[in-house]
Amino acid sequence: MKVSEVMHAQAVWVEADTPVRDVALRMAEMDIGAIPVGRKDRLVGMITDRDLALRVLAEKRDPQTTRADEVMSHGVIWCRTGEDVEDAIHLMDQKKVRRLPVLDDRKRLVGMLSLGDVAHGTRLHLAGELARAVAGHHP
Repeated sequence: MKVSEVMHAQAVWVEADTPVRDVALRMAEMDIGAIPVGRKDRLVGMITDRDLALRVLAEKRDPQTTRADEVMSHGVIWCRTGEDVEDAIHLMDQKKVRRLPVLDDRKRLVGMLSLGDVAHGTRLHLAGELARAVAGHHP
């Protein structure tokens, strides 16, 4: 099964200079926990609800003036539409991520692959293995 068969095709992204307040509002409107960040039509990072909590709220930054690129996670891990889902799952496992931006052959964002997508679109044991792998255990 290919990533394109399982992913969410309605991927949105924000520009790197977007105020994090706008990012949070978009996340709330769409009921999502992460948004890719772009600059000049290229993927440059990912901003998650955790980034907002730890790098904006906890550090008492102003959400109106703090930009997405100031608090985003760098070094975005991504996959391609034509990859096998099992390969994407192994990548998520290795990198301990719950979401992957999905790029087409022109390296354009066309979707997102999440733990939920994997759970709904693959065999149950694969979803279970991935959930266990990316769920961090804190003593």
